[in-house]
Amino acid sequence: MSIPAEPAELTAAWFSDVLGATVTSTEVLDAHSGTTGRARIGLGGADGVPASVFVKLQPFHPEQRKFLRQIGLGVAEARLYESVGSELPVRIPRVWHAACDPTDGTFVMVLEDLAASGCRFPTPADADIVAVAESLVEELALLHTAYRVKDLSWLTPAEGMRRAPSDSELAAQRTHFIKLGLDQFGDELGTAFRAIAELYIERSGDIIALYGEGEQTLIHGDDHCGNLFVDAGRTGFYDWAVACRAPGVRDVAYFLCNSLPVETRRSEQDSLLARYRAALAEGGWQLDAGTVDRQYRLFAVYSWVAAVSTAAMGTRWQPVEVTRPALLSTTAAIEDLDVVGLLKERL
Repeated sequence: MSIPAEPAELTAAWFSDVLGATVTSTEVLDAHSGTTGRARIGLGGADGVPASVFVKLQPFHPEQRKFLRQIGLGVAEARLYESVGSELPVRIPRVWHAACDPTDGTFVMVLEDLAASGCRFPTPADADIVAVAESLVEELALLHTAYRVKDLSWLTPAEGMRRAPSDSELAAQRTHFIKLGLDQFGDELGTAFRAIAELYIERSGDIIALYGEGEQTLIHGDDHCGNLFVDAGRTGFYDWAVACRAPGVRDVAYFLCNSLPVETRRSEQDSLLARYRAALAEGGWQLDAGTVDRQYRLFAVYSWVAAVSTAAMGTRWQPVEVTRPALLSTTAAIEDLDVVGLLKERL
């Protein structure tokens, strides 16, 4: 089957092929392009054809498309949906079709239209954000225990994330974003921000080597609020482009440090970590409190690096009003958890 490159190629005939049912009409309800191309498509046709679907495909602009092909995020996500989209124990969008061609970086995913299904998309400002977080850590425990002992040979991380921590080219790219962030935000965000930025620039390879310590499993890898939805009280996950093999606490730290308001994280993090440990134990994985605490503090760095890199790129990636809250939240976590002290001790 062909892999469409733009919404105009999402024809009734193409949908009929991939859905295995006759589609008689299509309508582009919405389409935009960023790190990927995205389109909501209304469909008409035989019984069993959904009224609308959400399609992810290549970015519509050549520069964006070139960047995405270099790092391989679209191919990695499509491959995950192809491999385990029907078996993941957590709530994800229904996968109607997923295909990719690693040789040229093309991909397409036809997914459930979550808004049409009645799902909502949480924000840190929501009154029930603690309930969202409680559901999230329990769902993460389901995912992490399910893949703790499973074969993950099918899991192929995006090309841009596959290289070793010592890779000099990748190290230069990592520190480039943090240097940009230090130049832009260093004076404003204070001593903790400057201290972690300078340490990361100097020792990024050694810090990233620490990320691999501990028992590993399948993780989502990018579970901030912008990649989550809520369906009847259950927190679900989309945008699996950076799913990889790593300690499960990385997912927990990423959300708590990035997407909870600072005061909420401070008051709730201990109970949320305990809830995660208890849910792991129900699945047969005993992880002691000391290990969880150390990993949580370590992976606060991962959450901070993601937030700073995105903010430092400015409007080329996302609007400033979208990136700034995570920048402030993750920096507060770095200070609260004495992450610089932990890294100096470990390094």
